Amino acid sequence: MTMMEMQKPSIFPAIEPGLGKAIVVSGLAADIAWEVWARLITPLLVGGPLEPAALVQTVFGFNNLLLAEAIHAIVGIVFYPIGYLFIARPLQRIVLPRLPLLLTGIGFGVGLWVFALFVMAHLIAGLPAFLGFIPLTWASLAGHIIFGVTVAYTIRAFGR
Repeated sequence: MTMMEMQKPSIFPAIEPGLGKAIVVSGLAADIAWEVWARLITPLLVGGPLEPAALVQTVFGFNNLLLAEAIHAIVGIVFYPIGYLFIARPLQRIVLPRLPLLLTGIGFGVGLWVFALFVMAHLIAGLPAFLGFIPLTWASLAGHIIFGVTVAYTIRAFGR
């Protein structure tokens, strides 16, 4: 047996040229899925859309809606897929290596929801934890799960 055969595969993706494309495409796909859920479906279910830019405005204390939308889009398209590849999926591979991809994506989405509605909204912006568990809270949970599952499956489609 050679040294190459004895080495365990890395829990992290290889840093190579196609990785950036996988990150951006998975982020775009997930962000589009989020936007359809947030702006088209959620209003039908709870009477109003999810408005993450409003949370961004509250957290950072500014009034520029376009800037808040841009921040949320960049985070969703670039930084959340990086978080999946370098934090969520490696943790899943260490803790629950046989967990199906669907459950990994759901777990990632739930983690994003906790980050958004507990860490950012509650701990930083001072809003009630999980916005007091109003109907938008649950729509947000569903939207974040849709986002997480979309990232997971798109990353897999890229062979990552």
